[in-house]
Amino acid sequence: MADIMMTDRLAAERAPALKRFARGDAIFRWITRLAAYFVLLVLGGIIFTLVEGSIPTFQKFGLGFFVSDAWNPVKGEYGAFVAIYGTLVTSIIAMLIAVPVGVGVAIFLTELCPLNLRRPIGVAIELLAGIPSIIYGMWGFFVLRPILQDFEQNYLVPAFQDIPVLNTLFAGPASGYGMLTAGIILAIMILPFIAAVTRDVFMTVPPVLKEAAYGIGCTTKEVVTKVVLPFSRVGVLGGIMLALGRALGETMAVTFVVGNSHRFSASLLQPSTTISASIASEFGEAKDELLSTLFTLGLMLFVITFIVLAIARLMLMQMNKRAGS
Repeated sequence: MADIMMTDRLAAERAPALKRFARGDAIFRWITRLAAYFVLLVLGGIIFTLVEGSIPTFQKFGLGFFVSDAWNPVKGEYGAFVAIYGTLVTSIIAMLIAVPVGVGVAIFLTELCPLNLRRPIGVAIELLAGIPSIIYGMWGFFVLRPILQDFEQNYLVPAFQDIPVLNTLFAGPASGYGMLTAGIILAIMILPFIAAVTRDVFMTVPPVLKEAAYGIGCTTKEVVTKVVLPFSRVGVLGGIMLALGRALGETMAVTFVVGNSHRFSASLLQPSTTISASIASEFGEAKDELLSTLFTLGLMLFVITFIVLAIARLMLMQMNKRAGS
């Protein structure tokens, strides 16, 4: 009887504390839910603004706007093909350069680098990631562009002038402006993101897995390709997608070196433009039709980014499926 009374008294004493904990838990749950709803609200607001601003362009040009290379503000003729083409090509060039180099840097830092060099190199990578994009653009304009102009004109164009397809991609004359220069600048900009994220993901691999692989006679190459990369593929892909997102939407650095020309050319050495560069260079004086056109370009950039993320998710699902089978 005494034990029952003692239990009832303890329960009565704990009841206020339990109610207080439950109330705090409910408040915390609602705060986090409101934060999630706020993100959806902001995203919905952005989509609504872009769609609403794009309606006049769709009404006048229709779907032909996306395949037209016209850009004549005087006559009111606009097309998005050159900007879309430039955005995709510069991003592809950047990824082709940055992904193998960034992953290679991460592998070196986690598996091969001497301990006394890991910290300085890691700090250097983080500093590169923190440099403002306009600084990259100024460096590309004043330093990289003249160097590339000389290299392209004297070596690159003559080297490919007799090779089909390549003589179109690297047709001169070279001015230093163009998609190749912009792609190289983007590669330098996104390289720290890929290297830093990939390095951090590689460091989460349990040491026992690598030690077991070394114990059965695996080389460093085999440990990286058979243990480290498969274990951390989700994080590596996430870092690559983060870098691709910045490459697709980068503005100022690209505007400095891409040439800002709406004339289509298949050559990587000729001036071109991207969606973000077009918006940045034209938005200050835009009104009426041109303003609606820039909203449509922004909507296209949003759609392209969404498609890229969707493809990344599908790739990840396929990778997990193969790993499970």
